[in-house]
This record gives sequence, structure tokens and C-alpha cells, in this order.
Amino acid sequence: MLVIVCIKEVPDAAYINISPENGLLIRQGVPSNVNPFDVYALEEAIKLKEQHGFRVTTICMGPGSAENTLKKAIAMGVDEAALLSDPSFSGSDTMSTGVILSAAIRKLAEKEEVGLVICGKQTTDGATGLVGPGIATHLKYSQLTLVDQIVSVDPQEKKIKVRRTLDGYTEVIESRLPAVITVVPQINHPREPTVRMQMLAEKAQIPQWHNSDLNLPVENIGRQGSATRVQKIFSRAMPESEIIGDGISDPDGAARQLVDTLINNNILSI
Repeated sequence: MLVIVCIKEVPDAAYINISPENGLLIRQGVPSNVNPFDVYALEEAIKLKEQHGFRVTTICMGPGSAENTLKKAIAMGVDEAALLSDPSFSGSDTMSTGVILSAAIRKLAEKEEVGLVICGKQTTDGATGLVGPGIATHLKYSQLTLVDQIVSVDPQEKKIKVRRTLDGYTEVIESRLPAVITVVPQINHPREPTVRMQMLAEKAQIPQWHNSDLNLPVENIGRQGSATRVQKIFSRAMPESEIIGDGISDPDGAARQLVDTLINNNILSI
């Protein structure tokens, strides 16, 4: 059974600036990393590989630089990787991204039975959490979101049981395979690749798939196929706050000022 992990290259938030001319993110020259939430998806897929002997493939849609992101996945222990890169993919929103990733998964399914597709719960640059459910919808796979434990997988019976911890309660769900699951950080502790695996990954040849490989109508993908448009991105100015205890060297005096401030603002009652 094949397990597919969808990952994304995201800009390092510490280096992001916003263009004063158009209000958009400046990505040129900004270092990129594997989306942090996707690392947990990779780790969970590799654990399933070790437990059940499944094969793991990871796919990433992005520019040529995203090849380094896929090499990091190979260093962790995935078997194969593919980069989905084409000018027609540029500007895709979550809807178009789901269309493209689903087409790539169908292509992989032509050669090998796909049992699971694993995604991180969201990306740090978009934070919509919609790509995983979009893939499930396009492929008509079972959809299991915000999973914090894979309880069991039965490839013979084509069943999976997972746990989801939601607001105030936990639920255990059994579903049919194939399935798309999105995972939260509480699911595992990602491993650090060994030096040997990193060296092997550096030599790996990452195939690039273009739209000619997926045969998608251009009106359904990229900016043209996107239902949403980002008009502007801006930094919110944080209001100035009073520094409680500023200039008071006496800890008891600072504590009294804090209590008085809380009482005056109806936060604390005595």
C-alpha cells in the first residue's frame, strides 16, 4: 500500500517583509523551509512504513527551489518524491492547489494502490486548513481531520481507526480506506535525519511533473482557476500598552500596582 504525504515549501516567517508598493509579501531572497506542520505528517507516514512495510511518496507543488524541501523529506526516510512545478500552477489558491495535488495522486494511483494521503493540519503562510479536505473531496476519499493518533490501520480490511481531540472532548473514528488525514503536532515527535541519510538525500534526483504530465485544463488551475484573490497583506499596528511596575525597584510595590490595575479594570475583584 502506498502512503502519500503532501508537503509545502513556505517562507521563513522571521525574514518576511511586506512591499509598501503593493502590500504583498516579498518572497525574493527569503529563505524557505518545509512547512512545520507537514513534518509531523512525514514522521507519521514513516512510522507506518516501519510498522507495516508501506511505501511512502511525498509530493510538493512549488518552484524549482522546492526540490530542497523534498530532499529533506527523503532524508527523513520517504521512498520517493515528486515536484509539481509549472508556470500554469502559479497563483493557485487552496481550491486550485487541491485540484493539482489530486491529479498527481491519481497519477501515482495508476501504478500502485493508494491507501492513505497525509497532510499537516495547515500551512504557516496560508493557515486555511482547506487543502487536505479539498483533496479528499476531489478524490472521494474518506476525510479525517485534526488527527492526533492513528490507532490502527488494517490494509486487508481497508480500515483505519484514528483519534481526534477537539474542544472539550476526544473521539475515536473508524473509516474506510483510502482516506485523507490531516494531523496535528501532538501526534508525534519528528526525527532528526542522520548524517548518512542527509548525504544520500543530497544525491537524490527529484523528478519534476509539469501540467503536460497531469493534463489539467488551465482554466481550472493557477490564478485563473482560483476562486479567491488576495487584495492586500498588511501588518497590524499593536496598541501601546502600559508597563506595570515600570520604574519601581521594590517588588512588593510593583505587585501592589499590578493588583490595583487589575481591580481598576474589573479584571480582579476582592
